[in-house]
Parts: sequence; structure tokens; C-alpha cells
Amino acid sequence: MSINTLLYLSPEIILTVVALVVFALDLIWRERGADRLGWITLSGLVLALVATLALFVPGKQFAVFCGACATQGPVDLANPATLASVKDALYVSDNFTNFFRLIATVAGIIILIGSFEYLRGRTPYRGEFFGLFLLAILAVILMAGSTNLLMIYLSTEFLSYTSYILTGFLRENKKSNEASIKYFFFGAVTSATMLYGMSLFFGATGSLNLPEISEVFRTGLVNTAGSPVHGGSEPLALFALALTLTGIGFKIALVPFHSWSPDAYEGAPTPVTAFLSVGPKAAGFAILMRVFLTGALVYQESWVALLSAVSIITMTLGNIIALTETNVKRLLAYSSIAQAGYMLIGLVGASLDRSNSSTAGISGVLIYLFAYLFTNLGAFLIVIAIENATGAVDVSQYRGMIRRAPFLAAMMVFFFLSLAGIPPTAGFIGKFFVFAAALRTGQGVLAAFGVVNSVISLFYYFRVIRPMFFDAAPDETPIRSSSWLNAGLAIAAAMTLIIALVPTPFVNLATSSMAMFGLAFR
Repeated sequence: MSINTLLYLSPEIILTVVALVVFALDLIWRERGADRLGWITLSGLVLALVATLALFVPGKQFAVFCGACATQGPVDLANPATLASVKDALYVSDNFTNFFRLIATVAGIIILIGSFEYLRGRTPYRGEFFGLFLLAILAVILMAGSTNLLMIYLSTEFLSYTSYILTGFLRENKKSNEASIKYFFFGAVTSATMLYGMSLFFGATGSLNLPEISEVFRTGLVNTAGSPVHGGSEPLALFALALTLTGIGFKIALVPFHSWSPDAYEGAPTPVTAFLSVGPKAAGFAILMRVFLTGALVYQESWVALLSAVSIITMTLGNIIALTETNVKRLLAYSSIAQAGYMLIGLVGASLDRSNSSTAGISGVLIYLFAYLFTNLGAFLIVIAIENATGAVDVSQYRGMIRRAPFLAAMMVFFFLSLAGIPPTAGFIGKFFVFAAALRTGQGVLAAFGVVNSVISLFYYFRVIRPMFFDAAPDETPIRSSSWLNAGLAIAAAMTLIIALVPTPFVNLATSSMAMFGLAFR
């Protein structure tokens, strides 16, 4: 590979190198240098973000990486002859990948600056946390750029292992240990199921590359004599797709693969909970779009019904169970499950118009993910601030918060309104795009379920907001959050408002990402 080619992998290289440096320095400095290691980690994430922005230029080229490609590096999308190399790719560095690099690095920066104060005094192993956190961010990016089933599986497992360790990172906390064990066992089952589904894809088509799998299903399977066999491939493809969805749905927390989520959210360190609510979900949707819209696009009419049912069940179950929760982290876990159901509406409503690469439904999913990133992380930063002051995450501790921490109380209202999809917030823009995509493709019932569930969500969000403003505080001591955490809150709040007031640049960003995706795998 040339240096020019490696530039297309610069965000991944930066994260890997900085993570190794953090681990090495932690062996030397131990807890004495934990604060410096936090600064190094933050610098690495900022550098990866800058590298991503430098690569995110609308154009005709992207980079493709594989084991035996004739072409390694930049590929001209305008030249059909060079597109053949994409079919052998393990990993693609295109604007679709860049979009998720952007989500991963921005999420990492906001979560990290919210974790500095939280980790201090809770664990003597902060250096290990910072290194593992960088690897988890790297795994999210690797999942987003994978176009080969083997690469998808390996990157998914990479993210799983780092997430298991981070979830149980508070070694003296029984809830943290229990959450990690439950997360691990549930993940092991879904991972094995997904691997079996991938093996069926390979057995039926003889390939692990998504574009080649799509081509075989489109033209017909091949019998032992080497002749194409038309018919009979759809049941096998849909069965393999359903098994593969098990592993992907586990990452996204779709019903019925969601049961790990509330316990993991409650037991994990709160910064890790914030990461679990955004990172694996974004990576899961990236893989979901790659697999469904590349490997199985020919059977779109069949899998749309499956995803529609999963979407309805996911958003409904998540919202209904959230109504009964009194623990804020568990409440946000079920809220996150419901949000995944809303996002799935965009995928169901997607229709790739081959004449102009129209991808309205998927653009809606990307916009929703970007809006959800800032909204959900903002809510979790407030949870971190209150937990740092009170040591608790129960709704009862939020009573009278308007007098103890008026800024935090006002921000919580703003972020909850965004999660519910109330204008003028980023959440409203996200829901508008996915619901509109469903309506354009005749999925009116699905959009109606989304609207009704959005109304339901207001009830449990206001179960947290009401005592903050109208109940007496259990303690009148003012709550003061760190300047770093306040900076993270300001970024999240500003972006949640800007996306709502000036959505055009973000719509163009999502559209550019999906246009590249559509061209690469046509």
C-alpha cells in the first residue's frame, strides 16, 4: 500500500496508535499519570475527527482494501471498469464510512470529557479505561466500513469484547459485574446465531463479499454442474438474513434481542452506558444497511415485512416498559430501545432509485442517528452530573432539581423534548425524515405507530421532569458540575438546536454519504 492509500485509513491508524501509547504509558505512570492519559486520549480522538473531516469531501473517489484485489486504494466511481475491485473488498473507506467515523469520534469526545470527574475516585485503573475506550471507538468505525461477512463478524466481536470489559469495569461493584456477565452470555448466543447465518450465505453463494452475494442471489444459485438454478434461493436467503439479524439486532437492542440492555445500562459505569446507547447502535445500523441493502436487496419486498414487524414491536415494547421504570438509566435504556424502532422505520421506507440514487429512507436514518447522538449524550451527561453529586440515579433524587441545579434541569427538559420529537429540536427533524420516508413508500401504518409511540414517550419523560420542577428537594445543597462536563453539555445542546434550525447542511451530509454508498454497490 502507498502512503496515499494509508491516508484513507488515517482515523483508524490514529486511534490504534494512541490506544497502544495509552496502554504503554499506563504501565509506566499507573494512576499517577491518569489525568495526562485522559488528555492524550482526548487528543487522539480530536486528531481522528480532524482526519475524518479531511477525508469527508464529496467526490468520485474512495479507497478499497482487500486481500487479493487488483486495485488497492483510491477507486474512481465514474469509471465502471474500476468498480469491479469493490466486489472483492474487505473494507471500504467511503463517505458512508466517514459518516460513522464522524459519529464515533464526536461521541467519544463528548463521553470522554464527561468521564473525567466520574472515574476519579471510582477506579484506580483509569488508564486502562481510556485505552479500552479508544479501541471501542475503533471497533465502531471498523464495523461501519466492513463489506465482507468475515470482516463484519470480526469487527462485531471486537466491539463486543471491549464493551463487555467496559461494562464490568467497576470491579468492586456487584451490579457492574453482573451486568457484564449477562451482557457477555447474551452476546455469545446471538454471536453464534449470526455466525451460523453467515455460514449459510457462504454455503449458498460461495462468497463472503456482500456485492458478490447479491449478484448470486440476483442471477440464481449455482448447482454442482456449474449451471445457475433460479427459484428456491429466496427462502434460504431470508432464513440466513434472519439469523444474521440476531447478532445485528443485539447490538442495536431490537426486540427480542434487547433483554441485556436495561441491566447493562444500569450496572455499567454511566459514561459506558452513554457509549452503549450510541456507539454499538450506530455501528449496528451501519452493518444493517450494508447487509440488507447490498447483500439482500433483491429480496427487499420480503424483508420489509420482517423489519416492519420488528420496528413496531421494538418501539411499542420499549415505550410501554419505560412507563414503569424509576431508575433513570433503565428508563433511558428502554427509551433507547424505542429509538431503535423509530430508526428502523427509515430502513423499511428506503427505496433505492437506480436512476438517480435516491436514498431518502436511509438518509433519514443517518440524520436521525446524528440527532440522536447529541440528544442522548446530552441527557446522559446530566445523569453523570447528578450521580457525581448524589451517588444515585433514581428518579426520586431528581426532585427539586430546578432549585439545586437550574442549568441541568433546563437542559434535561430540552433533551427529553428532543427524544420525544418535539420541535424545535434535532429529534423532531430525525423523526420527520424517517416518518416521511415511510409515508412516501406507502408505509402509513408504520408511520402511525411511530407517531403514537412518540406521544406515549412523553409520559415517562415527564415522569422525570415533573419532580424536578414541582417536588421538594431531598437536599437543598446546590449541585455544581465540572467545567468539562458543562462544555460537553453546551456542545450537545447547541448541536441539538442547530440541527433543528439549520437542517440543510446535515441533510446534505447524509445525502452525500448515501449517494457514495449507492454508487459503490450498484
